[in-house]
Amino acid sequence: MDIIFMLSAILVFYSLFHFFNLLYHHRRNQTCYLLDYVCFKPSDDRKLSTELCGDIVHRNKNLGLKEHKFLLKVIVNSGIGEDTYGPRNIIAGREEMPTLEDGVEEMDECFFATLDELFGKSGFSAKDIDVLVVNVSMFSPAPCLAARIVNHYKMREDIKTYNLSGMGCSASVISIDLVQNIFKTKKKTMALVLTSESIGPNWYSGNDKSMMLGNCLFRSGGCSILLSNDQALKDRAKMSLKCLVRTHIGANDEAHHCALQKEDDNGYLGFHLSKDLPKAAALAFAANLQRLAPRILPMKQLAIYIARKIHQSSKHANPNPNFKSVVDHFCLHTGGSAVIEGVGRSLGLTKYDLEPARMTLHRFGNTSASSLWYVLGYMEAKKRLMKNDRVLMISFGAGFKCNSCLCEVMRDLDSGNVWEDCIEDYPPETLVNPFMDKYRWINEA
Repeated sequence: MDIIFMLSAILVFYSLFHFFNLLYHHRRNQTCYLLDYVCFKPSDDRKLSTELCGDIVHRNKNLGLKEHKFLLKVIVNSGIGEDTYGPRNIIAGREEMPTLEDGVEEMDECFFATLDELFGKSGFSAKDIDVLVVNVSMFSPAPCLAARIVNHYKMREDIKTYNLSGMGCSASVISIDLVQNIFKTKKKTMALVLTSESIGPNWYSGNDKSMMLGNCLFRSGGCSILLSNDQALKDRAKMSLKCLVRTHIGANDEAHHCALQKEDDNGYLGFHLSKDLPKAAALAFAANLQRLAPRILPMKQLAIYIARKIHQSSKHANPNPNFKSVVDHFCLHTGGSAVIEGVGRSLGLTKYDLEPARMTLHRFGNTSASSLWYVLGYMEAKKRLMKNDRVLMISFGAGFKCNSCLCEVMRDLDSGNVWEDCIEDYPPETLVNPFMDKYRWINEA
């Protein structure tokens, strides 16, 4: 009887919480429409072939045979294909002495190309933009990148600009959260979010294994996203934001230090990924799901979840809610094969559910905060996104953070995008890994 009473009380609490939460957000003008987005596709001369990747690894004179084998083994098992893109300075062999101009050129090429296309597709111009948010974690010149975009497009003097740095792979969801909060204070507002990562100036040239992983996984990419809260644009929107949950467990020392930029023992600057990273990701993910569940789950599924929590054995992992009852598509960060498979197991996802993230990792690699939008682009190119479908985006980032947002598709989506010239080739019957063919001896050694 005590358990039944407790369960009933919890359900009543969550019902009231959900009701007042909806009422509060409705009064605060919660509307946030995704009008359109454009992902960046660099030119073919920036592709990282198997041979070129091997050459880049062997160029590092600080690596011994053991480190060479380690790096090549990571590449072989990464799930990344041969058509991903890298920065020009690394392809040219100048990774040890990057210049400020290398970083600026890398960002210019991404942002100007995607913005030109976005303005052309949407019919809006730079003069229509009220809010500009730029997130690039590891490159922060002065004037900032947001100011550079304002100057290039001669934007209005009253535009509100925000330049986010150090927010990691979850920064695009954070940027949307910022825009959403701005929308609550001003009606009929147009916002741009630009998301990318600076690879060229942040190449690691040392031999610390925990800092060499980033060189293998991160690739060049980016995305420009157009948002608005103008109700008159509802029919032109692709999706609307239903809820967004941010979780930050940085108060935990292990979580805070598991992914950070630092210098190694020899003074080489790089990005450190510790063995505590999977544990931190799991903790942040679980905390995020617990906050997300009462906001989107129907009462029946919420009751089942709470009952399982009450009856769970201390020897077993915490049960996760059944999000598949309310979510049609899962847009997962392409942090690596292990990240995709781990999230998939936790949520009980199928091979079909994981296909967009796995194929994005293979075609574009880990493009940091912009990776979610390449995954979304895959779903759209495959014509999976139908009116009223719900898409759950999940991202992770240094700090340590896990952020998620639920969106609803406003109309059937089938427009061309960054996948247009290769979508018919995905998914292949067999996911060929060219690195495996060339470096098969690594796994056998």
